[in-house]
Amino acid sequence: MFKQLMIFSIEKESYLRACGHLRKKMNSLVGQANGDNNKPVESSIRLKLEEGLEPNFIQVVNESYMHNVPKGSETHFKVVVVSEKFAGQPLIKRHRMVNELLRNELQTSVHALSIVAKTPEQWQESSKLVEPSPACRGGFGK
Repeated sequence: MFKQLMIFSIEKESYLRACGHLRKKMNSLVGQANGDNNKPVESSIRLKLEEGLEPNFIQVVNESYMHNVPKGSETHFKVVVVSEKFAGQPLIKRHRMVNELLRNELQTSVHALSIVAKTPEQWQESSKLVEPSPACRGGFGK
């Protein structure tokens, strides 16, 4: 009986992993169909977070339009990530996990990143509404 339960558990885990992989691939294809090729940084952020954190929910918002940057820029982002991998981790560790996954983007093209990182339980208990970012004040103390 124990051996059967163990096999079932392994098969279930493999099945869930395969479903997650298929979901990511479908999201990627949908993104390409929706013209995400014109949003390389946003697409890269989404893909890296999906692969690294296997989120139950993810939202990547390009907030560059709220800042004094050229139209179409990809420099300011907000990410909302709900993942089991955050369970038992303090908020600072969750942010570090996201920052580590996006290290290249943060070192090259992304100027600002706002992070909302929750466990599925926290997300379920929340209003699922994320506060809008404040308006840009122009930088340099303006």
